[in-house]
Amino acid sequence: MTVFLNGKLLPIEQATVSVLDRGFVFGDGVYELIPVYSRAPFRMDDHLARLERSLGAVRIKNPYTAAQWRAHIFGLIDAQPHEDQGVYFQVTRGVAKRDHAFPKNVEPTVFMMSNPLVNPPAAQVESGGPAVSAEDNRWLRCDIKSISLVGNVLLRQLSAEAGAAETILFRGGMLTEASASNVFIVKRDVILSPPKSSLILPGITYDVVAELAAANGLPMEFRQISEKEVRAADEIWVTSSSKEVFAIVSLDGARVGDGRPGPLFRRMHQLYQEFKQKVMRAGKREAVSA
Repeated sequence: MTVFLNGKLLPIEQATVSVLDRGFVFGDGVYELIPVYSRAPFRMDDHLARLERSLGAVRIKNPYTAAQWRAHIFGLIDAQPHEDQGVYFQVTRGVAKRDHAFPKNVEPTVFMMSNPLVNPPAAQVESGGPAVSAEDNRWLRCDIKSISLVGNVLLRQLSAEAGAAETILFRGGMLTEASASNVFIVKRDVILSPPKSSLILPGITYDVVAELAAANGLPMEFRQISEKEVRAADEIWVTSSSKEVFAIVSLDGARVGDGRPGPLFRRMHQLYQEFKQKVMRAGKREAVSA
């Protein structure tokens, strides 16, 4: 595998970072993951804008301009044999003596890698999957895409051990998101999701779903949603760059709706795939916007 580290492409075996890097010592950094279809990055400008917001929130100076990021990302994509990829990149505060306070005059560490993009197989999309629930006990700045993910890891492990697709999270009886996804529900033919706040990650797929709903006349509301409403929902979906749009058909062992992916999910999944096909057909190096 060819990876990117601090301005250079090199074999992964040669990519080394100091044990004093603050990403290793403190989890002091942020990250992004961009899906790539037929070598075309999906919504790259949106991902780079979210990276800028995360860096600003943790007070790390963005090491590259948008044009430089694009050049580095395309260089990494070109270095891989896969047509569909998931480009992961992270920026840490850099290497310094261990001290909680920010070090002075330290250059950020930038690492990028790209793996084959793995979306849920068609059979799994057709049948949907189960989820479990848990209390959202993470920190209060979930809008920052931080590499400090132990809270998410522990919550995702609950569903992994249960053979479930996701862990849906509630904070004080209200829906936030899932361990690695945003969450939508459907009730009486209206699509509902919590509004953006510090308690959820502002998902790029979340935005695409909202845009597709608006463009196609599908009723949607962003508001606070109670746990009771979620458990009584006609449909539940989770969305992310890797899952795209995926139906949850049972929650904590209780059937959601009739236990099958619902009609609004099927419509949204179709719209999302059609939109994605625009990226693949374009075959050009630019993020495609709705």
